[in-house]
Amino acid sequence: MEKDDLSQLKITRSEPNSSLTKVRLKKRIIFITLAILGMMFFGILYWRGFLEPTREVEGTTVSLLYPSQTFTVLNASGYVVAQRKAAVASKGTGRLESLAVEEGNRVKKGQIIAQLENADIQATLNQAQANVNTAKANLVQIEAEMKDVQLKYDRSKRLIQSKAIAQAEFDSSEAKFQQLQAGKTAAQSQIGAAEAGLKAAQVALEYTLIRAPFDGVILTKNADVGEVVAPFGSSLNTKAAVVTMADLGSLLVEADVSEVNLEKVKVGQPCEIQLDALPGNRFTGLVHMIVPTADRSKGTILTKIKFKELNDRVLPEMSAKVAFLSQPVSGQEKPKVVVPPSALVEKNGKTLIYRIEKDQVREVPVQKGSVLTDFIEISQGLKAGEKIVLKANQGLRDGTRIKIAEK
Repeated sequence: MEKDDLSQLKITRSEPNSSLTKVRLKKRIIFITLAILGMMFFGILYWRGFLEPTREVEGTTVSLLYPSQTFTVLNASGYVVAQRKAAVASKGTGRLESLAVEEGNRVKKGQIIAQLENADIQATLNQAQANVNTAKANLVQIEAEMKDVQLKYDRSKRLIQSKAIAQAEFDSSEAKFQQLQAGKTAAQSQIGAAEAGLKAAQVALEYTLIRAPFDGVILTKNADVGEVVAPFGSSLNTKAAVVTMADLGSLLVEADVSEVNLEKVKVGQPCEIQLDALPGNRFTGLVHMIVPTADRSKGTILTKIKFKELNDRVLPEMSAKVAFLSQPVSGQEKPKVVVPPSALVEKNGKTLIYRIEKDQVREVPVQKGSVLTDFIEISQGLKAGEKIVLKANQGLRDGTRIKIAEK
């Protein structure tokens, strides 16, 4: 019995669980996929430069080199100054009744720009004109009477010779004629006096009209309607000048030249002018005058530079930089985009620069031009004003994270 029981005992071998195997296989595939994706992600980060240490580099700006810079012998700074400028005031004292201009207006010589109250002077002028008219009318009346008296007097002279009239009658005719002659002289004198009074009234009226002394532009307005204007502004409540104006055709650049550099400057020397307000423009000019006196405190000589062609945008008191040249510029050559030689690197047969974009650098292929003293011309690939790495040969590559070194 026991033998039969023992013979029946045996180990049953079952088939592997297929569902468990599939789960394990999926986990293994997911793990491998994640590993590959992780490697790819870190590879991209490395390629982008995010895993590289941040490099400290020195930056610079792509600039423009103008033709004149190659033969500049001296640079100076100064201001645009109008050589013809006036504080326009009235010749008389009175309250400002009207102001016909404001800042920036262009005016012509003789144009009325302001007027004082002049009702009383206008009345005086009208009276003077009436006096002139009366005096002229008196003269016309006397001249009309003289025609009749002249005929009678001439007839009396002929008759007295033939004893046809009495001497008393002739004397009366002669006296009447001489009386009218004297009256005519007096009437002419009255006309002269009346016309002189009229002229005085006209001058007084003209004093109330403030006119532009020359063609120019109004720079400042110093008085308002209702304020009292006087020639010398002797009172605190009075204004001397109504407006300040300048002739923009007389604009020159006044620059200070150091005494030690004076030998580099001469009258008629070509110059190039750059205004801070118009950085994209370069103006040609000539040395107009070297003022024959020195500023003891600064050790400089005032030099005046004339524009060859004035631009409407050039205004008084603008800051200016002047380059004194050894030869004139043609004005037709365009500025060139230039970089320092150290900013260029040769890689895989290409000339590259590293352009700074935020906290990374990007490789930019460029085409070199001519060598210009301390710079190299870039004919293609860059624009003026872009930020680039000054010293490119530092193991940089596209995407390298950088920070700008502090100077």
